[in-house]
Amino acid sequence: MNLANKLTLFRIFLVPVFMIFLLGDNIPNGRIISAFIFIVAALTDMLDGHIARSRNLITKFGKFMDPLADKLLVSSALISLTELGIIPAWMVIVIIAREFAITGLRTLGASEGITIAASKWGKVKTITQLIAITSILIENFPFNYLNFPFDKIMLYLAVIFTIISGIDYIYKNINLLKIQN
Repeated sequence: MNLANKLTLFRIFLVPVFMIFLLGDNIPNGRIISAFIFIVAALTDMLDGHIARSRNLITKFGKFMDPLADKLLVSSALISLTELGIIPAWMVIVIIAREFAITGLRTLGASEGITIAASKWGKVKTITQLIAITSILIENFPFNYLNFPFDKIMLYLAVIFTIISGIDYIYKNINLLKIQN
């Protein structure tokens, strides 16, 4: 197993650890620790992709597990923050529904021998989601001192870019939906 794939598995391992600290009662500084774990996990996403591309270590395992690890991390954070009453459920439903829809589209493409690569809108979506979640986890620091709702603005932007990227993927791959047996 190459280094990029090990980082992907490490990110998956961090998901339950992150949730323990975020949702665990009576854990001193649990929210701050969970934010740190989330940031480390998010950084491994960038790092494993860079390593895989720069060292030509792209594998079928990595192509499947890397996006799955990302979805597990983001979904677990969003669902946990909804459980804590911090994020409205409708936003989480929109984000997760888009993930299922595009994963389904990618699966359909794969069954036809077509790889659907990440688009620029998909990358913007991911970045805004990671920034929004991090901002919420650190309780909008340092913007809370300025009474500026950076975390809420980023969350709304994440939902907007989630929708835009979903529409973009479907529009660019509409022919896959027209394939008949």
